[in-house]
Amino acid sequence: MHLISKNAAQILKHPGAFLIKAAKSFLANNGLLLAGAVAYYALLSLVPLLILIVVALSHFIDQGELLQTAGHYLEWLVPSQSTVVVEELSHFLENRSVIGWALLGTMLFFSSLAFSVLNQAMSIIFYHRFLKRRRHFLISALLPYTAILMLGFGILMLTVLAHGVELLGEHDLVLGARHWSLEGVSGLLLYLLGLSSEILMFTLIYWFMPVGRLSFRHALIGGVTAALLWEGVRRLLMWYFAHLSQASVVYGALTTAVVVTLSFELAATLLLFGAQVIAQYELLSGSRTDQAADTTA
Repeated sequence: MHLISKNAAQILKHPGAFLIKAAKSFLANNGLLLAGAVAYYALLSLVPLLILIVVALSHFIDQGELLQTAGHYLEWLVPSQSTVVVEELSHFLENRSVIGWALLGTMLFFSSLAFSVLNQAMSIIFYHRFLKRRRHFLISALLPYTAILMLGFGILMLTVLAHGVELLGEHDLVLGARHWSLEGVSGLLLYLLGLSSEILMFTLIYWFMPVGRLSFRHALIGGVTAALLWEGVRRLLMWYFAHLSQASVVYGALTTAVVVTLSFELAATLLLFGAQVIAQYELLSGSRTDQAADTTA
């Protein structure tokens, strides 16, 4: 515990030097190229993954509610382009009767690509863990599909909670002769629900993806940091696309693909850089442990 406090104190004393070192390690690991690969395969995976999840969950929840929830929270992932993505998704779902086993298997394969590439990127960033231990190949093969199941369960819970919060906004708080509308409270709760889900998603990625068991406290710190950074970047992107961007003039029909890819690229960069910060902290702790062992010897 004393060792952890000493490392944390050193980072807090020289945060700039620590972040610069983490950035150099990130670039040395080709972090920008890894982020590009994750973003590319995430773009390929987005629509098939949403189709699979919505088709599966529509047996339990109304499809309209699922699409509404997906559209609301896709805005956190693809600023200003969620409406287009949901429209394409709804058009496909209108003809879902044509989905055969071959197409279902293809969608499942493409849905798992982003998680597979992310898993490989994490093994490069946490190379010090990979050198000491290896993950069984069956676990590596099943990890993307486990992530899809967890994401589907998360969307199910998010839809139920969001529907409950929206119903809450339709009521008034009555105290004596005074009435207060809960519509504003409902909007705040929906925002906090989205932010909490985002933090949880980042945290679980940091906790499960690296080889070996990562400290949940470290994963949570990384998750909170990455989510807050992405929230700032997301709002900046929303403002830029609303006021300054001329992407539709330059790219025409490709605008949605370009904007979504850019959003994924920035999100993947923040995600992987957050992982690099955690890895850098682990390396700092490991080096101090080795120094202490050498001094004792």
